[in-house]
Amino acid sequence: MTFLLSLLLAADPSGQSFITASALTGHVRFLASDALEGRGPATKGDTLAQQYIAAQFETLGLEPVGDKGTALQSFELMGVNGHPDTMTFTKGQTTLSTPFMTDLIAVSGHQAARSVLEKAEVVFVGYGIVAPEYGWNDFKNVDVKGKVVLVMNSDPEDDASLFAGKTRLWYGRWDYKYEQAAKQGAVGCIIIHTTPSAGYPWQVVQTSWTGEQFDLPSAGGPKLQVKAWLTETASKKLVSMAGKDLDVLRMAAQSRDFQPVPLGVLASTSFANTVVKRSTANVLGVLRGSDPKLSDEWVVLTAHHDHLGLAEHPKPGEDAINNGAVDNASGVAALLTVARALTAQGKRPKRSVLFAAVAAEEQGLLGSQFLVEHPPVPYGRMAANINIDGLNIWGRTKDVSVIGYGKTSIDAVLTQLAKAQGRVVKPDALSDRGFFYRSDQFNFAKVGVPASYFSSGHAFIGRPEAWGREQREKWELTHYHQPSDELTPAWDLSGAVEDVKLIYQLTVKLADAPTMPTWTRGDEFEVPRLKSLEALKVGSSR
Repeated sequence: MTFLLSLLLAADPSGQSFITASALTGHVRFLASDALEGRGPATKGDTLAQQYIAAQFETLGLEPVGDKGTALQSFELMGVNGHPDTMTFTKGQTTLSTPFMTDLIAVSGHQAARSVLEKAEVVFVGYGIVAPEYGWNDFKNVDVKGKVVLVMNSDPEDDASLFAGKTRLWYGRWDYKYEQAAKQGAVGCIIIHTTPSAGYPWQVVQTSWTGEQFDLPSAGGPKLQVKAWLTETASKKLVSMAGKDLDVLRMAAQSRDFQPVPLGVLASTSFANTVVKRSTANVLGVLRGSDPKLSDEWVVLTAHHDHLGLAEHPKPGEDAINNGAVDNASGVAALLTVARALTAQGKRPKRSVLFAAVAAEEQGLLGSQFLVEHPPVPYGRMAANINIDGLNIWGRTKDVSVIGYGKTSIDAVLTQLAKAQGRVVKPDALSDRGFFYRSDQFNFAKVGVPASYFSSGHAFIGRPEAWGREQREKWELTHYHQPSDELTPAWDLSGAVEDVKLIYQLTVKLADAPTMPTWTRGDEFEVPRLKSLEALKVGSSR
Protein backbone atom coordinates (compact mmCIF):
# COMPACT_ATOMS: atom_id res chain seq x y z
CA MET A 1 0.00 0.00 0.00
CA THR A 2 3.04 2.29 0.24
CA PHE A 3 2.73 3.26 -3.43
CA LEU A 4 -0.94 4.15 -3.07
CA LEU A 5 -0.48 6.14 0.11
CA SER A 6 2.30 8.13 -1.53
CA LEU A 7 -0.21 9.39 -4.10
CA LEU A 8 -2.52 11.08 -1.62
CA LEU A 9 -1.40 14.65 -2.24
CA ALA A 10 -3.68 17.60 -2.83
CA ALA A 11 -3.99 18.72 -6.43
CA ASP A 12 -2.99 22.28 -7.25
CA PRO A 13 -6.24 24.29 -6.93
CA SER A 14 -5.09 27.04 -9.29
CA GLY A 15 -5.48 24.78 -12.29
CA GLN A 16 -8.90 23.52 -11.25
CA SER A 17 -10.32 27.02 -11.24
CA PHE A 18 -10.40 26.79 -15.04
CA ILE A 19 -12.70 23.78 -14.93
CA THR A 20 -16.16 25.32 -15.21
CA ALA A 21 -19.47 24.56 -16.87
CA SER A 22 -19.04 27.53 -19.20
CA ALA A 23 -15.61 26.29 -20.32
CA LEU A 24 -17.08 22.91 -21.20
CA THR A 25 -20.18 24.38 -22.83
CA GLY A 26 -18.16 26.71 -25.05
CA HIS A 27 -16.21 23.87 -26.64
CA VAL A 28 -19.33 21.73 -27.05
CA ARG A 29 -21.24 24.59 -28.63
CA PHE A 30 -18.76 24.78 -31.50
CA LEU A 31 -17.87 21.11 -31.93
CA ALA A 32 -21.53 20.01 -31.91
CA SER A 33 -22.79 22.89 -34.05
CA ASP A 34 -24.57 22.31 -37.34
CA ALA A 35 -21.60 23.94 -39.08
CA LEU A 36 -19.55 20.78 -38.47
CA GLU A 37 -22.32 18.54 -39.86
CA GLY A 38 -21.84 15.80 -37.31
CA ARG A 39 -18.05 15.43 -37.68
CA GLY A 40 -18.26 12.37 -39.90
CA PRO A 41 -14.80 10.91 -40.64
CA ALA A 42 -12.95 12.53 -43.55
CA THR A 43 -15.58 15.25 -44.01
CA LYS A 44 -15.30 19.02 -43.88
CA GLY A 45 -16.70 18.94 -40.35
CA ASP A 46 -14.06 16.41 -39.33
CA THR A 47 -11.32 18.70 -40.66
CA LEU A 48 -12.79 21.72 -38.86
CA ALA A 49 -12.86 19.78 -35.60
CA GLN A 50 -9.21 18.81 -36.02
CA GLN A 51 -8.21 22.40 -36.77
CA TYR A 52 -10.15 23.72 -33.79
CA ILE A 53 -8.52 21.26 -31.40
CA ALA A 54 -5.05 21.84 -32.85
CA ALA A 55 -5.53 25.62 -32.44
CA GLN A 56 -6.56 25.13 -28.81
CA PHE A 57 -3.47 23.01 -28.18
CA GLU A 58 -1.27 25.70 -29.72
CA THR A 59 -2.91 28.41 -27.60
CA LEU A 60 -2.17 26.36 -24.48
CA GLY A 61 1.45 25.88 -25.46
CA LEU A 62 1.30 22.12 -25.91
CA GLU A 63 4.07 20.67 -28.03
CA PRO A 64 2.71 19.22 -31.30
CA VAL A 65 3.74 15.60 -31.76
CA GLY A 66 1.96 14.74 -34.99
CA ASP A 67 3.38 14.75 -38.50
CA LYS A 68 6.10 17.16 -39.63
CA GLY A 69 6.00 19.36 -36.56
CA THR A 70 2.21 19.68 -36.52
CA ALA A 71 -0.36 18.37 -34.07
CA LEU A 72 -2.04 16.24 -36.74
CA GLN A 73 -1.25 12.54 -36.99
CA SER A 74 -2.83 11.85 -40.36
CA PHE A 75 -3.83 8.41 -41.58
CA GLU A 76 -5.79 6.86 -44.39
CA LEU A 77 -9.23 5.35 -44.17
CA MET A 78 -10.99 3.15 -46.66
CA GLY A 79 -14.58 4.28 -47.00
CA VAL A 80 -16.99 1.61 -48.19
CA ASN A 81 -20.59 2.52 -48.91
CA GLY A 82 -22.68 -0.52 -49.75
CA HIS A 83 -26.13 -0.43 -51.29
CA PRO A 84 -27.96 -3.55 -50.06
CA ASP A 85 -31.63 -4.06 -50.71
CA THR A 86 -32.54 -7.39 -49.17
CA MET A 87 -31.15 -10.74 -48.11
CA THR A 88 -33.04 -13.83 -49.18
CA PHE A 89 -33.11 -17.12 -47.31
CA THR A 90 -34.34 -20.28 -49.02
CA LYS A 91 -34.95 -23.86 -47.98
CA GLY A 92 -36.57 -26.06 -50.57
CA GLN A 93 -39.60 -24.15 -51.83
CA THR A 94 -39.73 -21.82 -48.83
CA THR A 95 -38.34 -18.30 -49.17
CA LEU A 96 -37.84 -15.54 -46.60
CA SER A 97 -36.90 -12.03 -47.75
CA THR A 98 -35.52 -9.65 -45.14
CA PRO A 99 -35.75 -6.04 -46.35
CA PHE A 100 -32.92 -3.65 -45.61
CA MET A 101 -33.49 -1.28 -42.65
CA THR A 102 -36.73 -2.95 -41.55
CA ASP A 103 -35.31 -6.37 -40.59
CA LEU A 104 -31.76 -6.33 -41.91
CA ILE A 105 -28.71 -4.11 -41.74
CA ALA A 106 -25.87 -5.33 -43.97
CA VAL A 107 -22.49 -3.85 -44.86
CA SER A 108 -19.52 -5.05 -46.82
CA GLY A 109 -16.95 -7.02 -44.89
CA HIS A 110 -14.18 -6.27 -47.36
CA GLN A 111 -12.86 -3.34 -49.36
CA ALA A 112 -14.10 -4.42 -52.77
CA ALA A 113 -16.54 -3.23 -55.41
CA ARG A 114 -19.08 -5.97 -54.73
CA SER A 115 -20.24 -8.14 -51.86
CA VAL A 116 -21.87 -11.43 -52.72
CA LEU A 117 -23.45 -14.33 -50.88
CA GLU A 118 -24.65 -16.98 -53.30
CA LYS A 119 -26.71 -19.71 -51.68
CA ALA A 120 -24.33 -19.94 -48.71
CA GLU A 121 -25.56 -22.30 -46.01
CA VAL A 122 -26.43 -20.72 -42.66
CA VAL A 123 -24.95 -22.34 -39.54
CA PHE A 124 -26.02 -21.34 -36.03
CA VAL A 125 -22.84 -21.13 -33.92
CA GLY A 126 -24.17 -19.91 -30.59
CA TYR A 127 -22.05 -17.02 -29.34
CA GLY A 128 -19.38 -17.63 -31.96
CA ILE A 129 -16.68 -17.69 -29.29
CA VAL A 130 -13.35 -19.51 -29.25
CA ALA A 131 -11.79 -19.09 -25.77
CA PRO A 132 -9.24 -21.79 -24.86
CA GLU A 133 -8.72 -20.31 -21.40
CA TYR A 134 -12.35 -21.18 -20.61
CA GLY A 135 -12.33 -24.47 -22.49
CA TRP A 136 -14.91 -22.95 -24.85
CA ASN A 137 -15.23 -23.41 -28.61
CA ASP A 138 -18.56 -22.69 -30.27
CA PHE A 139 -17.28 -23.90 -33.65
CA LYS A 140 -16.14 -27.35 -32.41
CA ASN A 141 -13.94 -27.70 -35.49
CA VAL A 142 -17.01 -27.66 -37.73
CA ASP A 143 -16.03 -26.40 -41.17
CA VAL A 144 -17.84 -23.13 -41.88
CA LYS A 145 -15.69 -22.14 -44.86
CA GLY A 146 -17.87 -20.51 -47.50
CA LYS A 147 -20.86 -20.46 -45.14
CA VAL A 148 -22.78 -17.81 -43.22
CA VAL A 149 -22.71 -18.02 -39.43
CA LEU A 150 -25.67 -16.88 -37.35
CA VAL A 151 -24.48 -15.72 -33.90
CA MET A 152 -25.88 -14.35 -30.68
CA ASN A 153 -24.62 -11.09 -29.31
CA SER A 154 -23.09 -10.88 -25.81
CA ASP A 155 -21.43 -13.85 -24.08
CA PRO A 156 -22.60 -16.54 -21.61
CA GLU A 157 -23.46 -14.94 -18.27
CA ASP A 158 -25.18 -17.58 -16.11
CA ASP A 159 -21.95 -18.98 -14.63
CA ALA A 160 -19.82 -16.47 -12.67
CA SER A 161 -16.70 -18.54 -13.37
CA LEU A 162 -17.13 -18.16 -17.14
CA PHE A 163 -16.58 -14.91 -19.07
CA ALA A 164 -16.79 -12.86 -15.84
CA GLY A 165 -20.45 -13.79 -15.36
CA LYS A 166 -22.76 -10.90 -16.17
CA THR A 167 -19.84 -8.58 -16.93
CA ARG A 168 -19.46 -8.58 -20.68
CA LEU A 169 -15.99 -9.19 -22.12
CA TRP A 170 -14.67 -8.56 -25.62
CA TYR A 171 -16.00 -12.01 -26.55
CA GLY A 172 -19.47 -10.49 -26.35
CA ARG A 173 -18.81 -7.60 -28.72
CA TRP A 174 -19.85 -7.42 -32.35
CA ASP A 175 -16.31 -6.72 -33.57
CA TYR A 176 -15.11 -9.96 -31.98
CA LYS A 177 -17.97 -11.91 -33.61
CA TYR A 178 -17.11 -10.67 -37.09
CA GLU A 179 -13.37 -11.14 -36.62
CA GLN A 180 -13.74 -14.70 -35.35
CA ALA A 181 -16.19 -15.63 -38.11
CA ALA A 182 -13.67 -14.43 -40.71
CA LYS A 183 -10.88 -16.43 -39.05
CA GLN A 184 -13.05 -19.52 -39.31
CA GLY A 185 -13.42 -18.98 -43.05
CA ALA A 186 -17.06 -17.88 -43.11
CA VAL A 187 -18.16 -15.59 -45.94
CA GLY A 188 -20.86 -13.91 -43.90
CA CYS A 189 -21.78 -13.32 -40.29
CA ILE A 190 -25.26 -12.34 -39.07
CA ILE A 191 -25.66 -11.09 -35.50
CA ILE A 192 -29.07 -11.58 -33.90
CA HIS A 193 -30.12 -8.22 -32.48
CA THR A 194 -31.94 -7.88 -29.19
CA THR A 195 -31.90 -4.67 -27.19
CA PRO A 196 -30.58 -6.38 -23.99
CA SER A 197 -27.77 -8.21 -25.79
CA ALA A 198 -26.68 -5.22 -27.88
CA GLY A 199 -27.16 -2.65 -25.14
CA TYR A 200 -29.13 -0.42 -27.51
CA PRO A 201 -32.30 -0.59 -29.63
CA TRP A 202 -32.57 -1.44 -33.33
CA GLN A 203 -32.64 2.23 -34.30
CA VAL A 204 -29.03 2.57 -33.14
CA VAL A 205 -28.00 -0.23 -35.48
CA GLN A 206 -29.87 1.56 -38.26
CA THR A 207 -28.05 4.86 -37.70
CA SER A 208 -24.60 3.45 -36.88
CA TRP A 209 -24.35 0.83 -39.63
CA THR A 210 -25.76 2.70 -42.62
CA GLY A 211 -24.00 5.04 -44.98
CA GLU A 212 -20.28 5.03 -45.60
CA GLN A 213 -18.42 2.66 -43.29
CA PHE A 214 -14.72 3.08 -42.58
CA ASP A 215 -11.77 0.88 -41.79
CA LEU A 216 -8.01 1.13 -41.94
CA PRO A 217 -6.55 -0.04 -45.26
CA SER A 218 -6.63 -3.82 -45.43
CA ALA A 219 -3.44 -5.52 -44.33
CA GLY A 220 -4.53 -8.87 -45.71
CA GLY A 221 -5.92 -11.73 -43.68
CA PRO A 222 -9.36 -13.31 -43.81
CA LYS A 223 -12.33 -11.06 -44.55
CA LEU A 224 -16.07 -11.54 -44.67
CA GLN A 225 -18.11 -10.73 -47.74
CA VAL A 226 -20.98 -9.46 -45.61
CA LYS A 227 -21.40 -8.28 -42.02
CA ALA A 228 -25.03 -8.16 -40.99
CA TRP A 229 -27.49 -7.60 -38.17
CA LEU A 230 -30.92 -9.24 -38.16
CA THR A 231 -33.86 -8.42 -35.91
CA GLU A 232 -34.89 -11.06 -33.41
CA THR A 233 -38.27 -11.46 -35.15
CA ALA A 234 -36.65 -12.12 -38.52
CA SER A 235 -34.08 -14.43 -36.91
CA LYS A 236 -36.84 -16.55 -35.43
CA LYS A 237 -38.47 -16.86 -38.85
CA LEU A 238 -35.13 -17.83 -40.38
CA VAL A 239 -34.50 -20.57 -37.82
CA SER A 240 -38.06 -21.86 -38.08
CA MET A 241 -37.46 -22.53 -41.78
CA ALA A 242 -35.10 -25.26 -40.59
CA GLY A 243 -37.74 -26.67 -38.25
CA LYS A 244 -35.89 -25.26 -35.24
CA ASP A 245 -36.84 -22.99 -32.37
CA LEU A 246 -34.47 -20.06 -31.79
CA ASP A 247 -35.11 -20.00 -28.04
CA VAL A 248 -34.21 -23.69 -27.78
CA LEU A 249 -31.01 -23.13 -29.77
CA ARG A 250 -30.06 -20.17 -27.61
CA MET A 251 -30.57 -22.20 -24.47
CA ALA A 252 -28.34 -24.98 -25.79
CA ALA A 253 -25.63 -22.41 -26.59
CA GLN A 254 -25.20 -21.61 -22.87
CA SER A 255 -23.17 -24.81 -22.43
CA ARG A 256 -19.60 -25.78 -23.35
CA ASP A 257 -21.12 -28.89 -24.92
CA PHE A 258 -23.01 -26.87 -27.52
CA GLN A 259 -22.59 -28.13 -31.08
CA PRO A 260 -22.96 -25.88 -34.15
CA VAL A 261 -26.29 -26.37 -35.91
CA PRO A 262 -26.32 -26.35 -39.74
CA LEU A 263 -29.75 -25.03 -40.65
CA GLY A 264 -29.86 -26.16 -44.27
CA VAL A 265 -31.05 -22.65 -45.13
CA LEU A 266 -29.25 -20.86 -47.96
CA ALA A 267 -28.49 -17.13 -47.77
CA SER A 268 -28.18 -14.96 -50.87
CA THR A 269 -27.52 -11.29 -51.45
CA SER A 270 -25.49 -9.16 -53.80
CA PHE A 271 -24.80 -5.45 -53.66
CA ALA A 272 -22.39 -2.92 -55.09
CA ASN A 273 -19.96 -0.95 -52.94
CA THR A 274 -18.47 2.45 -53.54
CA VAL A 275 -14.89 2.23 -52.24
CA VAL A 276 -12.97 5.46 -51.66
CA LYS A 277 -9.67 6.20 -49.94
CA ARG A 278 -9.99 9.14 -47.56
CA SER A 279 -7.90 10.83 -44.89
CA THR A 280 -8.46 11.86 -41.28
CA ALA A 281 -6.21 12.63 -38.33
CA ASN A 282 -5.64 12.29 -34.62
CA VAL A 283 -4.71 15.55 -32.91
CA LEU A 284 -1.76 15.17 -30.53
CA GLY A 285 -0.22 17.65 -28.10
CA VAL A 286 2.08 16.95 -25.18
CA LEU A 287 2.87 18.81 -21.99
CA ARG A 288 6.45 17.78 -21.24
CA GLY A 289 7.11 16.57 -17.74
CA SER A 290 9.36 18.44 -15.31
CA ASP A 291 11.34 15.46 -13.97
CA PRO A 292 14.48 14.66 -16.00
CA LYS A 293 13.86 10.91 -15.72
CA LEU A 294 10.09 10.52 -15.34
CA SER A 295 9.36 12.90 -18.21
CA ASP A 296 10.21 10.03 -20.58
CA GLU A 297 7.05 8.32 -19.31
CA TRP A 298 3.69 9.61 -20.55
CA VAL A 299 0.20 9.68 -19.14
CA VAL A 300 -2.14 9.60 -22.16
CA LEU A 301 -5.55 11.30 -22.12
CA THR A 302 -7.87 10.43 -24.99
CA ALA A 303 -11.25 11.56 -26.29
CA HIS A 304 -12.61 10.88 -29.77
CA HIS A 305 -13.49 13.93 -31.85
CA ASP A 306 -15.57 12.19 -34.55
CA HIS A 307 -19.24 11.32 -34.75
CA LEU A 308 -21.63 9.93 -37.38
CA GLY A 309 -21.99 12.88 -39.74
CA LEU A 310 -25.19 13.17 -41.75
CA ALA A 311 -27.89 10.53 -41.38
CA GLU A 312 -28.38 8.65 -44.65
CA HIS A 313 -31.97 7.78 -43.77
CA PRO A 314 -33.32 10.61 -41.59
CA LYS A 315 -36.80 10.29 -40.18
CA PRO A 316 -39.44 12.37 -41.96
CA GLY A 317 -39.24 15.96 -40.77
CA GLU A 318 -36.14 15.28 -38.68
CA ASP A 319 -32.82 17.07 -38.82
CA ALA A 320 -30.26 14.90 -40.64
CA ILE A 321 -27.22 16.12 -38.65
CA ASN A 322 -25.93 13.73 -36.01
CA ASN A 323 -24.41 16.52 -33.90
CA GLY A 324 -22.84 14.23 -31.29
CA ALA A 325 -22.96 16.75 -28.45
CA VAL A 326 -22.65 14.27 -25.59
CA ASP A 327 -20.96 11.69 -27.80
CA ASN A 328 -18.31 13.03 -27.90
CA ALA A 329 -18.05 16.78 -28.21
CA SER A 330 -18.41 16.78 -24.43
CA GLY A 331 -15.45 14.41 -24.04
CA VAL A 332 -13.25 16.61 -26.23
CA ALA A 333 -14.40 19.62 -24.21
CA ALA A 334 -13.24 17.82 -21.07
CA LEU A 335 -9.90 16.99 -22.69
CA LEU A 336 -9.31 20.63 -23.67
CA THR A 337 -10.41 21.90 -20.27
CA VAL A 338 -8.04 19.55 -18.42
CA ALA A 339 -5.25 20.64 -20.76
CA ARG A 340 -5.97 24.26 -19.91
CA ALA A 341 -5.98 23.52 -16.18
CA LEU A 342 -2.69 21.62 -16.33
CA THR A 343 -0.91 24.29 -18.34
CA ALA A 344 -2.25 27.00 -16.02
CA GLN A 345 -1.05 25.55 -12.74
CA GLY A 346 2.16 26.69 -11.17
CA LYS A 347 4.31 23.69 -12.04
CA ARG A 348 4.31 20.97 -14.63
CA PRO A 349 3.72 17.35 -13.58
CA LYS A 350 6.77 15.10 -13.34
CA ARG A 351 5.68 12.82 -16.17
CA SER A 352 4.71 14.09 -19.58
CA VAL A 353 1.01 14.24 -20.41
CA LEU A 354 -0.18 13.50 -23.96
CA PHE A 355 -3.55 14.92 -24.98
CA ALA A 356 -4.90 12.87 -27.89
CA ALA A 357 -8.15 13.76 -29.65
CA VAL A 358 -8.55 10.65 -31.74
CA ALA A 359 -10.49 10.08 -34.95
CA ALA A 360 -12.96 7.48 -36.23
CA GLU A 361 -13.89 5.93 -32.89
CA GLU A 362 -17.45 5.39 -34.05
CA GLN A 363 -16.13 3.31 -36.95
CA GLY A 364 -14.43 0.76 -34.70
CA LEU A 365 -11.88 2.66 -32.56
CA LEU A 366 -9.76 3.31 -35.65
CA GLY A 367 -7.99 6.48 -34.56
CA SER A 368 -6.78 5.04 -31.27
CA GLN A 369 -5.81 1.85 -33.11
CA PHE A 370 -3.64 3.87 -35.48
CA LEU A 371 -2.14 5.83 -32.57
CA VAL A 372 -1.30 2.61 -30.76
CA GLU A 373 0.21 1.15 -33.93
CA HIS A 374 2.27 4.34 -34.43
CA PRO A 375 2.99 5.48 -30.86
CA PRO A 376 5.06 8.57 -30.05
CA VAL A 377 6.72 6.58 -27.23
CA PRO A 378 7.02 2.81 -26.59
CA TYR A 379 4.08 1.16 -24.81
CA GLY A 380 6.24 0.44 -21.80
CA ARG A 381 6.73 4.18 -21.31
CA MET A 382 3.00 4.90 -21.38
CA ALA A 383 2.18 5.08 -17.68
CA ALA A 384 -1.59 5.05 -18.14
CA ASN A 385 -4.46 5.92 -20.44
CA ILE A 386 -7.40 7.97 -19.16
CA ASN A 387 -10.22 7.95 -21.69
CA ILE A 388 -13.15 10.35 -21.80
CA ASP A 389 -16.26 9.38 -23.76
CA GLY A 390 -19.32 11.44 -22.91
CA LEU A 391 -20.05 13.64 -19.90
CA ASN A 392 -22.93 13.61 -17.43
CA ILE A 393 -25.59 16.20 -18.37
CA TRP A 394 -28.05 15.65 -15.51
CA GLY A 395 -26.38 17.10 -12.40
CA ARG A 396 -24.28 16.04 -9.43
CA THR A 397 -24.00 12.47 -8.19
CA LYS A 398 -22.95 10.87 -4.94
CA ASP A 399 -21.01 8.20 -6.80
CA VAL A 400 -18.50 7.56 -9.55
CA SER A 401 -18.94 4.63 -11.92
CA VAL A 402 -15.72 2.92 -13.00
CA ILE A 403 -15.88 0.96 -16.24
CA GLY A 404 -13.77 -2.15 -15.74
CA TYR A 405 -13.56 -1.69 -11.97
CA GLY A 406 -10.91 -3.86 -10.34
CA LYS A 407 -8.69 -4.20 -13.40
CA THR A 408 -5.89 -1.82 -12.37
CA SER A 409 -4.27 -0.13 -9.39
CA ILE A 410 -5.67 3.17 -10.70
CA ASP A 411 -8.98 2.36 -9.00
CA ALA A 412 -7.46 2.81 -5.52
CA VAL A 413 -6.12 6.25 -6.42
CA LEU A 414 -9.44 7.27 -7.94
CA THR A 415 -11.29 6.05 -4.86
CA GLN A 416 -9.30 8.38 -2.59
CA LEU A 417 -9.77 11.34 -4.91
CA ALA A 418 -13.52 10.74 -5.15
CA LYS A 419 -13.71 10.45 -1.36
CA ALA A 420 -12.26 13.95 -1.09
CA GLN A 421 -15.20 15.11 -3.23
CA GLY A 422 -17.60 13.35 -0.89
CA ARG A 423 -18.30 10.65 -3.46
CA VAL A 424 -17.89 6.89 -3.55
CA VAL A 425 -16.49 4.75 -6.35
CA LYS A 426 -18.67 1.89 -7.55
CA PRO A 427 -18.28 -0.78 -10.23
CA ASP A 428 -20.14 -0.12 -13.45
CA ALA A 429 -23.82 -0.79 -12.83
CA LEU A 430 -24.19 -1.60 -16.54
CA SER A 431 -21.28 -4.04 -16.78
CA ASP A 432 -23.39 -6.31 -18.98
CA ARG A 433 -23.04 -3.71 -21.77
CA GLY A 434 -19.28 -4.31 -22.18
CA PHE A 435 -18.38 -0.60 -22.14
CA PHE A 436 -14.69 -1.28 -21.41
CA TYR A 437 -14.38 -2.85 -24.86
CA ARG A 438 -16.45 -0.19 -26.65
CA SER A 439 -14.23 2.87 -26.48
CA ASP A 440 -10.65 3.92 -27.12
CA GLN A 441 -9.11 2.71 -23.86
CA PHE A 442 -9.52 -0.83 -25.22
CA ASN A 443 -6.79 -0.34 -27.83
CA PHE A 444 -4.37 0.86 -25.15
CA ALA A 445 -5.31 -2.02 -22.86
CA LYS A 446 -4.67 -4.55 -25.63
CA VAL A 447 -1.01 -3.49 -25.76
CA GLY A 448 -0.78 -3.49 -21.98
CA VAL A 449 -1.19 0.17 -21.03
CA PRO A 450 -3.17 0.41 -17.74
CA ALA A 451 -6.40 2.17 -18.64
CA SER A 452 -9.02 4.13 -16.73
CA TYR A 453 -12.50 4.98 -17.95
CA PHE A 454 -15.07 6.37 -15.54
CA SER A 455 -18.08 8.65 -15.34
CA SER A 456 -20.71 9.91 -12.95
CA GLY A 457 -22.67 7.17 -11.29
CA HIS A 458 -26.43 6.83 -10.99
CA ALA A 459 -27.08 8.20 -7.48
CA PHE A 460 -28.09 11.77 -8.32
CA ILE A 461 -28.28 14.20 -5.43
CA GLY A 462 -31.86 15.09 -4.54
CA ARG A 463 -33.32 12.52 -6.92
CA PRO A 464 -35.06 9.18 -6.34
CA GLU A 465 -32.80 6.12 -6.37
CA ALA A 466 -33.84 4.91 -9.83
CA TRP A 467 -33.85 8.36 -11.46
CA GLY A 468 -30.29 8.28 -12.77
CA ARG A 469 -30.60 4.95 -14.50
CA GLU A 470 -33.94 6.02 -15.96
CA GLN A 471 -32.34 9.14 -17.47
CA ARG A 472 -29.50 7.12 -18.94
CA GLU A 473 -31.82 4.55 -20.50
CA LYS A 474 -34.18 7.23 -21.82
CA TRP A 475 -31.25 9.09 -23.39
CA GLU A 476 -29.94 5.93 -25.05
CA LEU A 477 -33.40 5.15 -26.42
CA THR A 478 -34.11 8.60 -27.83
CA HIS A 479 -30.78 10.41 -28.39
CA TYR A 480 -27.86 7.97 -28.59
CA HIS A 481 -26.47 8.04 -32.15
CA GLN A 482 -29.44 10.14 -33.20
CA PRO A 483 -29.67 13.69 -34.61
CA SER A 484 -31.24 14.76 -31.31
CA ASP A 485 -27.90 14.43 -29.44
CA GLU A 486 -27.56 18.22 -29.27
CA LEU A 487 -26.57 20.84 -26.72
CA THR A 488 -29.73 22.15 -25.04
CA PRO A 489 -30.51 24.60 -22.21
CA ALA A 490 -31.66 21.62 -20.13
CA TRP A 491 -28.09 20.40 -19.64
CA ASP A 492 -26.89 20.52 -16.03
CA LEU A 493 -23.09 20.23 -16.09
CA SER A 494 -22.52 20.59 -12.33
CA GLY A 495 -21.78 16.87 -12.10
CA ALA A 496 -19.64 16.97 -15.23
CA VAL A 497 -17.49 19.70 -13.65
CA GLU A 498 -16.84 17.41 -10.67
CA ASP A 499 -15.96 14.56 -13.04
CA VAL A 500 -13.55 16.70 -15.06
CA LYS A 501 -11.89 17.87 -11.86
CA LEU A 502 -11.53 14.22 -10.95
CA ILE A 503 -9.89 13.53 -14.34
CA TYR A 504 -7.54 16.47 -13.73
CA GLN A 505 -6.62 15.27 -10.24
CA LEU A 506 -6.11 11.70 -11.39
CA THR A 507 -3.85 12.88 -14.19
CA VAL A 508 -1.70 14.84 -11.72
CA LYS A 509 -1.48 11.93 -9.28
CA LEU A 510 -0.46 9.42 -11.93
CA ALA A 511 1.98 11.86 -13.51
CA ASP A 512 3.68 12.60 -10.18
CA ALA A 513 3.64 9.09 -8.67
CA PRO A 514 7.03 7.43 -8.07
CA THR A 515 5.98 4.33 -10.02
CA MET A 516 3.56 3.57 -12.83
CA PRO A 517 0.16 1.90 -12.30
CA THR A 518 -0.20 -1.85 -12.77
CA TRP A 519 -2.83 -4.29 -13.93
CA THR A 520 -4.37 -6.48 -11.27
CA ARG A 521 -2.51 -9.78 -11.12
CA GLY A 522 -4.05 -12.26 -13.54
CA ASP A 523 -5.93 -9.62 -15.54
CA GLU A 524 -6.34 -10.33 -19.24
CA PHE A 525 -4.05 -7.39 -20.11
CA GLU A 526 -1.27 -8.08 -17.61
CA VAL A 527 0.79 -10.22 -20.00
CA PRO A 528 1.14 -7.61 -22.78
CA ARG A 529 2.15 -5.06 -20.10
CA LEU A 530 4.88 -7.29 -18.78
CA LYS A 531 6.10 -7.88 -22.32
CA SER A 532 6.24 -4.15 -23.09
CA LEU A 533 8.20 -3.46 -19.90
CA GLU A 534 10.58 -6.30 -20.66
CA ALA A 535 11.11 -4.93 -24.17
CA LEU A 536 12.33 -1.67 -22.64
CA LYS A 537 14.86 -3.53 -20.49
CA VAL A 538 16.13 -5.53 -23.46
CA GLY A 539 16.43 -2.38 -25.55
CA SER A 540 18.33 -0.46 -22.88
CA SER A 541 20.80 -3.32 -22.37
CA ARG A 542 21.88 -3.36 -26.00
